[in-house]
Amino acid sequence: MLHEDRANRARALTQAEAQAHVHGICFKTGPPQRVGVELEFFVRDLSDPSLPVDPDRHAAAVAGLNTLTLRSPLTFEPGGQLEVSPPPARSLTECIEGAATDLARVRAELRAHGLGLVGHGCEPVLSPRRLLDQPRYAAMETYFDRLGPSGRVMMCSSASVQVCLDAGNEEPGPLGYARRWRLAHLLGAVLVAAFANSPRLEGCRTGWRSTRQAVWAQLDPGRSQAPVEGFSPRADWAAYVLEAPVMCVRSHDGPWTAPVELSFRDWIDGRLPRPPTLEDLDYHITTLFPPVRPRGHLELRMIDAQSGDDGWRVPLAVTAALFDDPEASEDVYRAVKPLAEVAGFQPAPRNPLWETAARDALTDPELHAAAVAAFTAAQEALPRLGASAPLQEAVAAFTDRYVLRGRCPADDLLDPRTGKEDPS
Repeated sequence: MLHEDRANRARALTQAEAQAHVHGICFKTGPPQRVGVELEFFVRDLSDPSLPVDPDRHAAAVAGLNTLTLRSPLTFEPGGQLEVSPPPARSLTECIEGAATDLARVRAELRAHGLGLVGHGCEPVLSPRRLLDQPRYAAMETYFDRLGPSGRVMMCSSASVQVCLDAGNEEPGPLGYARRWRLAHLLGAVLVAAFANSPRLEGCRTGWRSTRQAVWAQLDPGRSQAPVEGFSPRADWAAYVLEAPVMCVRSHDGPWTAPVELSFRDWIDGRLPRPPTLEDLDYHITTLFPPVRPRGHLELRMIDAQSGDDGWRVPLAVTAALFDDPEASEDVYRAVKPLAEVAGFQPAPRNPLWETAARDALTDPELHAAAVAAFTAAQEALPRLGASAPLQEAVAAFTDRYVLRGRCPADDLLDPRTGKEDPS
């Protein structure tokens, strides 16, 4: 059976097989039960955070991290950003405790090398620099360089808090997968605005509160914007995957090529010497970066990395509460549904609403009102989800400091009278 499965994955695909495969794996439905998070950080020299970390020191720190016994897999992004990805948990509390425990061990190991972790949506001082010399990232760099400088910034100078949630029930309702898919795209702009934390790039103010979101909006739209909403989330996503440009064609004995203006559908139709396989299709999906990506579960990818050792807890808690508590989910859906009129028909993140969220954040009246409603619903839901008192207090403090005042973390970095962060 295993040999047969490998053979099937290695044979050439047809259009119908590719579409059926994507259609079948994108939303795995059932009662929402699990929550996950992927946390990205920049690695900094503790003695002088304004200097890039020497590659040898970075490699030595990686070797030390690899000796740790952790629940969370550790991976590195092209610019050396560390990603901590604890396994999905059965509750918000379990997810936070697991991530916090592993992060404490990671930070202790890095301190032994004179290094630390910093949370920003974009690297505010240093220029993009690729540390990882892997075929995937070399091909990705070649691909994005054709389109402009944003690709290198995304690869090497961006970091996020990615919240992962179950897709939801097959049946309609507040916890149905179709409603949660739509909610993710409407609420996404509010999350961008509330947690915007990247107003600088390479030492300069950019004019955006979430420069990270602005960068993502400038990437290849065929792989970074949301699918056009149609009659079915599954069909919409399957069409998106097949029409998306192929970033790279893997090779076992040489560099990975980066085709020019070739969709996966074109590849199936014979535009390359080698036909694609199921393995190629699955890999192709990993090179697509829309703000919400269905991987069986939902990956919400639009939130800037947050400052402070525990800053990541608030976006995780708020997002999980708004999706997994039925009452909160219904309340916030009603609150953000009018934003669809602002967004128009252009998919996120290239539409007026998301652009406003990245630039103006909660100074925008519509986004501010939606954020107040969302955070109010989340605070009411957290006790029902069994959230700890310290977590509830952290969400309340963030709401008071930022949301109710129409501010976001980026405003601390832009206003030295109120900011406590070192902009470096």
